[in-house]
Amino acid sequence: MSASRPRILVIDDEPQIHRFLGPALDAAGYDPVRADDGASGLREIARKPPDAVVLDLGLPDMDGKEALQKARAFYAGPILILSARDRETEKIDALDLGADDYVEKPFGVGEFLARLRVALRHRLLQSGAEPVVKAGDLTIDLERRRITRGDEPIRLSPKEYDLLARLVEGGGKVITHRQLLTAVWGPAHVEDVQYLRVFVGQLRAKIEEDPAAPKLIATEPGVGYRFNG
Repeated sequence: MSASRPRILVIDDEPQIHRFLGPALDAAGYDPVRADDGASGLREIARKPPDAVVLDLGLPDMDGKEALQKARAFYAGPILILSARDRETEKIDALDLGADDYVEKPFGVGEFLARLRVALRHRLLQSGAEPVVKAGDLTIDLERRRITRGDEPIRLSPKEYDLLARLVEGGGKVITHRQLLTAVWGPAHVEDVQYLRVFVGQLRAKIEEDPAAPKLIATEPGVGYRFNG
């Protein structure tokens, strides 16, 4: 991320979105950059890579998922999808193609800015920040593979640990069922969503203060899970 105001590229063909988001981003300490279609957005990413991209799926010159796929060929920064498409399959497709998060239109600026901050933190974690995550009195040390609450170790099975590590490494990003199943159990298990739910339940029982009302591992219905550390 740049030392000055982070540049946020908004690729959207709706003028009202730019009129709404531009001042909101500016007031929050970001430098908003505008692109009205996929081609100009991709050129801007290549010209001067922004700190994050906000991408609409309904672009006039190409589908937003195509723009996402093309951007991911050369851009590693956060990409947030902004779209009126509310079908779960659209969200899952975008996340599987490399989006960091998905915000539905209409949306509140507070939620949008919070998701943007999470996406930016996620990239900092990936870029080499200290691999120790604290959530209340829970400490997750990814380097030493140790989980503790206070001074007491929490014992996880290898698969439970791998699942938790993948969620934590997401830094607040939604991880789809398919991504989790592939990462932890391999591509032969991408349809075993019920199997994943069982392990998430076991993990919550060990790390959540109240497994019946989980705060650390949040469910995104029909899509996947995110870690709120």
